[in-house]
Amino acid sequence: MTHDLRELIQEVLEQGYLMSLATADSSGVWVSDVIYVHDDDLNIYWMSDPEVRHSQAVDQNNKAAGTITVSGIGEDNLGIQFEGEIERIDGPRYDLAVKHFAKRNKPEPEEDEDVLQGDSWYMLRPKKIQLTHERLFGFDKQTHEENL
Repeated sequence: MTHDLRELIQEVLEQGYLMSLATADSSGVWVSDVIYVHDDDLNIYWMSDPEVRHSQAVDQNNKAAGTITVSGIGEDNLGIQFEGEIERIDGPRYDLAVKHFAKRNKPEPEEDEDVLQGDSWYMLRPKKIQLTHERLFGFDKQTHEENL
């Protein structure tokens, strides 16, 4: 049976809530958990304060890695690991705010509402994604790199 890796990765992105984001700066490596949303091109977005360490690290080095895990104790392992490049996005991006509020079970924001409140949007464009889907593939990671 053939499985569409892109669709399986989309499922992980839709089911997940937190992304563990690894960045590196002049002090070394750092991992932060952020609530994310995604688009159909597998790009991952989040809001962060530009003054926190992981945001400051992006200004020094835009390469990053991360994980999103859907599984919990007693379940089949399901998640992704990825690497890519981050860019800071200017502007309020109402489209992302709507997705972000929905993910957090909050009412949809007003179009002119200041949802960022000093934060900025960031986007990670993955270059390589590895999928762990124990039910379908055991512990053999499936790698997706084409068209990313």
